[in-house]
Amino acid sequence: MSPSPKVKISITASHDGGNIEVISHTESEISTAGRTAKCTVTVHVKPDVYTELEKIAHMQYFSFRAFVSGLHSSTSSSGGENEDVEDGKEEHNEEEDNSIKFLTVQYVVANAHAVSYPDAWPGTTICYTDGSLESSDDASWRRNLSTKYVDGKLTWSQIHTVNGSMFFSYWPPYTYNRHLKLVADCSAQISTRGGICSDYNPTIESLAQTLEGREIECISIGNGKLTAWIQHRQHPGESMAEFFAEGFLHRLLGIGADGELDDATKIMLEQYRLYIVPCMCPDGAVLGHLRTNSVGANQNREWATVHDHYEAPTLERSPEVHAVLSKMDETGVDFFLDVHGDEELPYVFFSGAEKTPVWGDRIKHLHGYFISCFQRANSDVQKDIGYPPPDSEEAALKYMNVATNQVSNRFNCLGLTLEMPFKDCATNPDPERGFSPDRAKNLGLNLVEALSDVHPYLRAEGEFWSAFSEEDAYVVPTDSFKEEGFVMLKKRFYSDVRPTDA
Repeated sequence: MSPSPKVKISITASHDGGNIEVISHTESEISTAGRTAKCTVTVHVKPDVYTELEKIAHMQYFSFRAFVSGLHSSTSSSGGENEDVEDGKEEHNEEEDNSIKFLTVQYVVANAHAVSYPDAWPGTTICYTDGSLESSDDASWRRNLSTKYVDGKLTWSQIHTVNGSMFFSYWPPYTYNRHLKLVADCSAQISTRGGICSDYNPTIESLAQTLEGREIECISIGNGKLTAWIQHRQHPGESMAEFFAEGFLHRLLGIGADGELDDATKIMLEQYRLYIVPCMCPDGAVLGHLRTNSVGANQNREWATVHDHYEAPTLERSPEVHAVLSKMDETGVDFFLDVHGDEELPYVFFSGAEKTPVWGDRIKHLHGYFISCFQRANSDVQKDIGYPPPDSEEAALKYMNVATNQVSNRFNCLGLTLEMPFKDCATNPDPERGFSPDRAKNLGLNLVEALSDVHPYLRAEGEFWSAFSEEDAYVVPTDSFKEEGFVMLKKRFYSDVRPTDA
């Protein structure tokens, strides 16, 4: 009988969007029964390029592949953190007595205390899959419920029961290959003569190239008089934003539809001309960054010059924002949505242009009404929990370089930032999967109803809000809620402004 191969584990982050540095891993310790092995893998999250404006090298997002070999696999299960493995309880023959069937790995992110938002770790459950990173395996992602943040380290235990790969991510990645497929699917649908969306004049164009030579694609469609802009993934580590874009674009263009667009989409496409940018920061996404492009620009601080020493946007540092803002000046904007993810709050929520010059009764009531419309379409949405608004108009002016603030004021329009959770979504908890790729896509699908419902009021005159119900009112959001282990957020304004900014 040939000797059993040695059990090994290899950690890589070579896939696009991968981010991890291996610090050490212990040799496998074989149990006395000779059927199980244990080891510890210690890793560090790698930082983004240093951000000149914020004086920090951001980091938090990670994604890596663990490849296990040498196991004697006699089960179809891929393992998990809660499986009970008892030596000697399975049926086996004598030749298998010395075969190692299970590898229990303790994963340790040793520099978790040094990330941009360490307060976000309590309540976080990391994501894993034994599938691929293709769309066909979206539903295979699960949450590791053993995840803990203790003594400045993020740890979890995983039982590997088969040879092969398993991906671990802070949140499931949306790869650049998948982005290219999304763009190709949109292009194919648009170029089909007599296709199901051809009556709505769809087009696709590149607004610019990034500093690493990737296109900033923009899909436009619709016959309406009002112009809506929806952009996604300014912060590359917030991959749920591009899953949202995929859901929205598939519905708008009828990708995967059976013969024709649904009635609600047809109505909305007669109301608006839409401009959709599915990924604002492809360079950062490929590099596995949390918040910046390839030269360290945090795009959501590049929408205006608010510091004498820091001009923004520029072609040299933020051509993505420069191109989109130039196109907006050409088309005008009647509605704006900037799609993001939030590390700390376990909710889907919106942030607006509160306390900026444009904020008044009109924008306030539109803000509240739009969120209510979205909430009626998708129960993951709520309006009570979110970023607290700034204390004063003077404080708000410091953040006119944030996209929602700049666009809302530049075009006197309703502008919002949508935040989706890295954690499970407390409005509809699902511990096994958490807030998942499918839920992000579904949220994108339901933007159609919310846009259609708010349309009559976006440029209405007079006190149109008198027709709204009490449940449609604007609610001042709070970040205070009860959850075991939650650390109260430090004061911060708008889309993920760091506490030190406030």
